[in-house]
Amino acid sequence: MVDSSATRFFNIFRIPELRNKILFTLLMIAIYRIGIFIPVPGVNMKSLEALMGQGTLLNMFDLFAGGGLRSFSIFAMGVIPYINASIIIQLLTVVIPALERLAKEEGEVGRRKITQYTRYLTVVLAFVEAFGMSTWLRNLGVLEGIGTFYLLNVSVTLTAGSLFLMWIGEIITEYGAGNGVSLIIFSGIIARIPSAVFQSGRLISVGQMNPFFLIFFLIIGVGVFVAVIYMQEAQRKIPIQYARRVVGRRVYGGQSSYLPLRVNQGGVLPIIFASSVLLFPSTLSQFLPNMKRFADILSPGSLLYISLYALLIIFFTYFYSSIVFNPDEISDNIKKYGGFIPGIRPGRYTSEYISEINTRINFIGAIFLAILAVAPSFIRSSQITAFTSVFFGTGVLIVVGVAIETVRQLEAQLIMRHYEGFLK
Repeated sequence: MVDSSATRFFNIFRIPELRNKILFTLLMIAIYRIGIFIPVPGVNMKSLEALMGQGTLLNMFDLFAGGGLRSFSIFAMGVIPYINASIIIQLLTVVIPALERLAKEEGEVGRRKITQYTRYLTVVLAFVEAFGMSTWLRNLGVLEGIGTFYLLNVSVTLTAGSLFLMWIGEIITEYGAGNGVSLIIFSGIIARIPSAVFQSGRLISVGQMNPFFLIFFLIIGVGVFVAVIYMQEAQRKIPIQYARRVVGRRVYGGQSSYLPLRVNQGGVLPIIFASSVLLFPSTLSQFLPNMKRFADILSPGSLLYISLYALLIIFFTYFYSSIVFNPDEISDNIKKYGGFIPGIRPGRYTSEYISEINTRINFIGAIFLAILAVAPSFIRSSQITAFTSVFFGTGVLIVVGVAIETVRQLEAQLIMRHYEGFLK
């Protein structure tokens, strides 16, 4: 009986609709990867390579841009403005009651309006970020164009590139395999692997790299992947018992369930928040000379930078959880449907119990994120720098998260069509 994972994988291509979704997704990703190699006019590549080689936070943004920032292509900003806009709208949804009603009470119509607001905000953020980046890079000698018109031209080009990627992400979500924006970032990270393998092979051939060292590093990388998968899927299940109710001749309730609390609720967002805060002083130093000394103290790789980076990740993990996780609302919903946690009184006591457990598991998730994010700072060897973005830090979180979610969606599509899924 041959029923391997490969057989179940090829079931995808036996379904015309699902096969077309996969092929459409691959076509859109191919268009995105081609655009990465179309540069903006007037770029001094030697100055840009020197700037990227300093280990600045631009390398992290280049990760989200799929290498577009390193070549300063028309997709140099990637989907960063869209991500920032989505985060801002998500935070405002909690603060502004009108947006909260759109998200919770008006169903699909409300979600469409929020999506529209996100697009408008993306346009504004994309232009502001593009103009600020262009001005900064021109001051550093990376952009050689002269005049305000040149800066506006570059800014409009980068904005259009970012909006085009946003559109590609949305049509992949609607007509492709789903998770469009995440798949764009995912493909950009995975695209680094061939060049890293080629670079390693070249170094081994000329005797500049020990092959056993590379094998040892790859084994550690696989271990990191396994740890991230475990943490991404880890849950704390709180048991819930529902009381039995008799309505007419029917009996409802009486069964047991559980409330799953994810260990890593924020995913990669705490790392993004922390990186943005630490990037702020260096950005200001380009316009305010008095900030230059302070920015030098917070240079990437310094002990102070690494310490603040870890502490900010822990802080934003709790901050994000406090916004998206509401123990009082969960407690009220459990009580409303006749449920209770065994040994815990309903109402305020249930809310306090859930909040206490959530605080504990958030600590585990925050420490794990902090260790994963600062690990590349201790890898000084230039021989394996190309692999660190894939096996450590933000990259591995994105790769694992997107891969798991995509497999789940394909699994659901197969099962819905009476095929056996990937997972058994």
